[in-house]
Amino acid sequence: MAQVQYYGTGRRKSSVARVRLVPGEGRIIVNGRDIRDYVPYESLVEVVKQPLVLTETLGSYDVLVNVKGGGFSGQAGAIRHGIARALLQVDPEYRQTLKRAGLLTRDARMKERKKYGLKGARRAPQFSKR
Repeated sequence: MAQVQYYGTGRRKSSVARVRLVPGEGRIIVNGRDIRDYVPYESLVEVVKQPLVLTETLGSYDVLVNVKGGGFSGQAGAIRHGIARALLQVDPEYRQTLKRAGLLTRDARMKERKKYGLKGARRAPQFSKR
């Protein structure tokens, strides 16, 4: 018999996370590794768990994630966004809770592009009198 799975795609900065929720005992597997082995900071692990804690579904689903692009912080944000979207498929009643916490909104902030004549997006070259 086929097992029920819920899907969600999350994005943050340049990271993209494909999330699957499968009924289980609450493991979070990121790119084939446990979340604590993959993410070096405990604060980012808490960020990832935020939607599950808010909806009180922390121990009832295994979270299977494929994530690529960006760094640890962007990937954690993308995973959080993907979990929140997948939880909407589990139960549409969660929408109000997740929306109020701001977990369904895609964070559109991106790195500003470098401009010609400058050393970065805004940093001007050092002034020289001659």
